[in-house]
Parts: sequence; C-alpha cells; structure tokens
Amino acid sequence: MFPSTSPEAGRESWPAGPHPGPAATPTRGQPPAPRTGPATTDGERRERGGPRRARRAGEPARRSEDEVDEPEEEVVPPVEVRRQLAVTIAGFAALLGLGLVLGAQTSGPGHRLPFAFIIFGVQLLFVLAWTMAMRPPALLVVAGISATVAALVDIAAVQTDVAGLAPLGYLAAGGFLAAVLGQLVRRVDRVRVTDSLGATLLIVVGVVAFGTLIVLSRIPAGTQAITVCLSASGVALTVARLTDAVLPWPRLAPQVPRGAAGVVAGAMVGTLTSALLGSYLVAPFTPTRAAVIGLVAAVTAVLSDLAVGYAEAGRLMAGETPTMWVARHMQGPLGGFALAAPAAYAMCMLFL
Repeated sequence: MFPSTSPEAGRESWPAGPHPGPAATPTRGQPPAPRTGPATTDGERRERGGPRRARRAGEPARRSEDEVDEPEEEVVPPVEVRRQLAVTIAGFAALLGLGLVLGAQTSGPGHRLPFAFIIFGVQLLFVLAWTMAMRPPALLVVAGISATVAALVDIAAVQTDVAGLAPLGYLAAGGFLAAVLGQLVRRVDRVRVTDSLGATLLIVVGVVAFGTLIVLSRIPAGTQAITVCLSASGVALTVARLTDAVLPWPRLAPQVPRGAAGVVAGAMVGTLTSALLGSYLVAPFTPTRAAVIGLVAAVTAVLSDLAVGYAEAGRLMAGETPTMWVARHMQGPLGGFALAAPAAYAMCMLFL
C-alpha cells in the first residue's frame, strides 16, 4: 500500500551547493593546514581539556584564583595593669622630684657644689636605667662615656664665667661621637651601630639635659623657676601613676599599661600646683606665669614618661629579653625629669 501523504512531504531538500565530502587529508610529506578557528589561550585549553573531578559530599567548593585569602586579625589581649608597680613608680617620681627641688634650694652664689653633686647622682641613675633598658652595643663603653660626660657637664656648668648652654652643647656632641666610635671598635658591635644611634643619642643628651638645672640656678629667678617646674613635673608624674593604679581608663594601647585619665589628670594637677606656688613667690612670678611654665614642664614630663612605656612595649613585642626589672621601671620618671629640665630653662629665658 502507498501512504496517503504526498511523496514530497517529510523529505529534506537538497542543498544547492555540492555535497560535503569528507575532510581532505593532507598528502604525504606535506604539513597539515593550519586551523582557522578562534584563538584560545593556554589557560583556556587547559581548563577545557583537563578532566574535572567530581566534588565529594561535604567538600568545599574550589575557589577561583581571583579570591585572595585575607588574614584574620589577631586579637591582642591587653596587658594587665599592676597596681603595686604603678604605686611604686609614683613614689619614686615623688621622691626624685622632692630631692631635686630641695637640692635647688641649697644652691646659691659661690655655693653650687651641693646641687651639682645631687645632679650628678641623678645622672648616674639615668645612665644606669637607660643603658640597661635600651642595651646599645658596647654597653659598658657607652655607660662609661656617658658618666664621664655627666661629670664634665657639671664641672662646666659650675666653673664657667658666664652661665650658658654652649659648653654643654659641645660636650654633648663630643660625648656622642666618642660613644659611636667606641661602638665601632669591635666588629661584633659594628653591625648594630646604625640601629643604636638613636639610643646612644638619647642617653648622652639626657645626661646633658640634667646639667641645664645647674646653669639655670645661676640665672636670676632661676632657682624659683626650678622649684615651680620640677614641682609641677613631680606632681604630674605621681598623680598620673596613681591614677593608673586606680583607674587605667581609657587604655591608650593594649600593650601599654597606661590610661588616658592618668595623663590628663597628672598634667592638670601639676599645672594647679605650679599656679599655687606662683601665688607665694615674689616677682617676676605671678600665678598666671607660674601656671604657664608649670603646664609646659608637666606636659613634657608626662608625655616623656608615656613615650618610655610605648618604647618598652615595642621592645617586648620585638622579642627582646627584658633585663634589670628595677632599672627599666625607673626609666620613665628619669626621662620625664630629663626633658622637663631644658623645658624649664627655655621657659625661664623666654617667658620670665
């Protein structure tokens, strides 16, 4: 039987062109013709041609190369504030300030040696604390040169005809160069000299800074300026440390056991103390002038003490082994008074 549909229905029409035959194979001895398809990179060929592995159950999906692993932020626990230690440092700062103020009262025309001996003792404490805390190369050489510079500075401050800072500046430069040369002698210490230039400079300059108090005692109204500025600095350091023992808040850094409340309270109470002293002193002091110079000295001392805390935290985070517990904690108050001394000299010369 024939189908009821037309014989032409369901047939595919032949193309107009010739029938496509099999691909021409290259003849022997001739290379194959190059492909004319779209160009692909090696990465795309490898991605398309390589076999794909089935992901198992529970296995995380493969991340693309564009995704970068971001390291998780490590939470650093805050350092514990030791209250007994803070109280001890506050007591040391109070005793140091009281000793310097009383020593300044013993100074008079032609009678500077007692105050010079007191300053020399404080300078030796400064050298001991700062060299043991910062540990520069050739530690004994740096400590010996710094102690020698301290003695020469005190002699120059007492014996010079005109009270000025020029001899102290020359001694500071000479002592720094001598300390650096002493570190360059040994090959072991020579490698670390570049990294320790700042530590050596701080030790030598800090020793010389205490000598400015002797020069200031030879200037009219200098002894009163020492009383006002060092009293403000001592009270500021003491109140700041006591506040940290009671309320170390807000924390300035997790690694530093200090609080902003102590820094602010210390500077304010120190300024108030200088204003009260200014009301009892004779001209050219007034409560306003005493408050201004006391504010500068108190802020300088408190910030120097705080900077020492940050430096100690940086050394501990770098993995340096702490040495001589007592000397390291004496470093802050000694550094505060060392910077308050030239600040008192500058304020006395510029403001009074």
